[in-house]
Amino acid sequence: MKKGALKFAVVALAFLLVLTGCGSKKGAEGTGSGETVTLQVYQIGDAPKNIKELTDKINTISEKEIGVKVNFTYIGWGDYDQKMSVMVTAGDEFDIAFAQNYTVNAQKGAYADLTDLAKTHAKEFFDSVDPIYYDGNVVNGKLYGFPVNGNVFAAQMLSFNGELLDKYNLDISNVKTYADAEPMLQTIKDNEQQTVPFAIGKTFKANLGNFDYILGDALPFAVNIDGDQTQIINPFETEVGMQRLRELHDLYNKGLIPTDAATNDTSYDLNNNTWFMRQETQGAADYGDNLLTQVAGKKIVSRPLNNNLKSTAQAQMANFVVAQNSKNKEAAVKWLNLLNTNAEMMNTLVYGIEGESWEKVGDKHLKFLDGYKEGFHMAAWNTGNSELLLQPENVTTEMIEKREADTKAATVSPILGFNFVTDSVKTEISNVTNVVDEYYAVLHTGTVNPDEVVPTFIAKLKEAGYETIQKEMQKQFDEFSKKA
Repeated sequence: MKKGALKFAVVALAFLLVLTGCGSKKGAEGTGSGETVTLQVYQIGDAPKNIKELTDKINTISEKEIGVKVNFTYIGWGDYDQKMSVMVTAGDEFDIAFAQNYTVNAQKGAYADLTDLAKTHAKEFFDSVDPIYYDGNVVNGKLYGFPVNGNVFAAQMLSFNGELLDKYNLDISNVKTYADAEPMLQTIKDNEQQTVPFAIGKTFKANLGNFDYILGDALPFAVNIDGDQTQIINPFETEVGMQRLRELHDLYNKGLIPTDAATNDTSYDLNNNTWFMRQETQGAADYGDNLLTQVAGKKIVSRPLNNNLKSTAQAQMANFVVAQNSKNKEAAVKWLNLLNTNAEMMNTLVYGIEGESWEKVGDKHLKFLDGYKEGFHMAAWNTGNSELLLQPENVTTEMIEKREADTKAATVSPILGFNFVTDSVKTEISNVTNVVDEYYAVLHTGTVNPDEVVPTFIAKLKEAGYETIQKEMQKQFDEFSKKA
């Protein structure tokens, strides 16, 4: 089902309402009339300290509206992937969970097929969001994930410490590449001995151009948004990719990148002056530099390295799934739809209790109160529909209008919704991954000369089976493109 396929005729909707009791609010799947279902929801991260108060508040709403309540179980950042992987492999029963390894597990049949349930019980949500959230989560023609509507597009940015920009009267308006930032980086090196000019470490991924990656930027299989969008290529074999690597190597040689960048895992916290420039991902819900500035507690100013892109990665940034063997699939989808269409529920979870943590100002804004504290609310990006959230007072009408305009103008990736089935090339992918692990850190951080090292890197990729993967990927992508 493609391109806004959840739009239905009025007649079909009327028929649907008859079948569902004209919008009856009670009697969820698996219960008798009037009974309440309690769903188990697994979430990643650390639970808010007031999780019971938050849950009680939203449960009052959902029980009244659809006869469903939830209980949240949080699993820590470091343990979530492993624990969910064990649960999925064992076929454990759960109702709702933050998706882990979404496409692979969907292909395995671990998650419930939500295609028909979404048509019936989540039409309101899917009709209200960008079609990429449906199209980008379809796997082999079926929908397995309920997406979080957050940053519908994203771009890579070079972000600068505003305090240091002002201190040295530095102009970044013409910065479009790594090389363009060199004069400013040099100023910081010469005058701020305790500040790293370009703060990067071993997990840093250089922006090689306007590419969208089939298997994420951890492996070099991509489509060039600025070139032939029908061919899957290796960005390291393009001139733009090589130029970006040369720029980084030049900065490294001039001491503008940490000498141990390929091995260090320093965090360079946003809210201190240990860094001057960093690379960040920004999207629609960030309102430009507003979110970074808010988190840092000081002005952050950014310049784009590539264009705004609507991609599968953005569509799948945060998904919730229902276990294949859940006894409450229908109730789960009803609750997810309600959460993502009910502003009171979303604002409660993301900002805390109204009157204690925040108060409403006008129709679209809020004011934070003394009771608003970190650790007493959920994060928006992995909770639900950001469009329902009231905005802080510093988010202006002009900023909202710009976000809407940028969203409409953002490029839609040609590989949106393409999910590569890896079954026939698992060995080759493992071998290629090993080669990537050997070379990525030193290449992406500028530690080595790309003109000397990339040819060897590419040769080893081919020895490991890169071209076999590429051929199979191209075959599947061609078939996908014919159906799109």
